[in-house]
Amino acid sequence: MSVRRSARRRRRRSGWRRYGDWLVALALLAAVAFVSARLERIATREYSGPVRVMDGDSLRVSAENIRLRGIDAPELDQQCSLDGRSYACGRSARAALSELVQGRRVICEGWEFDRYDRLLARCTTEAGDLAQRMVESGWAISYGDFRAEEARARALRRGLWAGSFDEPREWRALDRDGVNEQPHDWFGRIAGFLRQLLGYGRSADTADTKGDR
Repeated sequence: MSVRRSARRRRRRSGWRRYGDWLVALALLAAVAFVSARLERIATREYSGPVRVMDGDSLRVSAENIRLRGIDAPELDQQCSLDGRSYACGRSARAALSELVQGRRVICEGWEFDRYDRLLARCTTEAGDLAQRMVESGWAISYGDFRAEEARARALRRGLWAGSFDEPREWRALDRDGVNEQPHDWFGRIAGFLRQLLGYGRSADTADTKGDR
């Protein structure tokens, strides 16, 4: 009797184990489908067309607001110091970026959006990478990339480095709400990927239908 009861218990356990295996398999399939769908949404998009420079590290291309990845430039109304005098370094940075895109075709590629709904992108012209050129000229600083270019600009006292200035993130913290975006380094990329994978913020699939604001 005890042998038959023990066999029934083993069969019951085996049945529950099979159900558990099926549930785990279904959960894994659902997770794979979810991740695949999200990866399609955050695929890299490319933009080119009419360009409007907003400030030293952001521009609008074909109605898409874009933030140059890897750099940080003075805010448009930020003031810096040169030879003991204050000057509008934010407007100087915008003028430098405007000169880089003037009369050139701009192509931007990216997949992640920042807290202001701007696409974080690498933008290039036939003259090269815009972010790299801005750091080389001294009108932007490294924000996760182009550290060697920043070191050269600093050594040669180009642009901002000819005088003194608050780093843009420090100026924003003092002048605004104290909130800064994550630097565009590897940690920021991982955080941005997970944020968009989980559906937080705007994803790249909405960019093509987003109108001019």
